[in-house]
Amino acid sequence: MIDKELLEILVCPENRTPLRPAGEALVGRLNEAVARGSLRNRVGQPVTSRVEEGLLREDGALFYPIVEGIPVLLIDEAIPLDQVEPP
Repeated sequence: MIDKELLEILVCPENRTPLRPAGEALVGRLNEAVARGSLRNRVGQPVTSRVEEGLLREDGALFYPIVEGIPVLLIDEAIPLDQVEPP
C-alpha cells in the first residue's frame, strides 16, 4: 500500500492530473489480460509480470504499476485501460 502523504503529491506525468489507488477488481482484470498475453504498455511492449497494485489516472485512461512499493510513473510504462473489459 502506498503512503497516503506520497499519494497526495503524485500526479500523472503526462497531464498532471491526480492519481488514485486502483481497486482490486481492476487489478484482477489486468492480471487476467497478463495471463492471456494480451496486455501491452503504452509503447506496445507486452506486460508479462502480474500486477500487484497500481495507480489509476483521474480520467481512468491509464494505470501506473507499483513495483515493490515504488510507483513506476514513466509514461511509456503506463498501461492503457482500453485493453481490459469494463466491470
